[in-house]
Amino acid sequence: QVQLVESGGGLVQPGGSLRLSCAASGSIFRIRDMGWYRQAPGKQRELVANITRGGNTDYSDSVKGRFTISRDNAKNTAYLQMNSLKPEDTAVYYCYAKVLLTNYWGQGTQVTVSS
Repeated sequence: QVQLVESGGGLVQPGGSLRLSCAASGSIFRIRDMGWYRQAPGKQRELVANITRGGNTDYSDSVKGRFTISRDNAKNTAYLQMNSLKPEDTAVYYCYAKVLLTNYWGQGTQVTVSS
């Protein structure tokens, strides 16, 4: 089992920045990929960013160039640095950790971009 605790969401003005954290505990040695999905009201869940254990990253086109995912394997924590935030980035962000074919999920954190 893997437990994930997210932090770092909040309210920010357009153009601002936030950093999300996702701390893993439990069977951490089994974790391969980590990342974030987001879901806005009335919209489909969207994969935002993924990072492998080796540090390879992938981003959705909507955040490429603005968001940066990173990972500290020593601290068992992944980070999502979000810059140049837009109102359309408003959503609940869920971190995940992939173990074989199973995704474990964080509790979700609200990100609201509004003036």
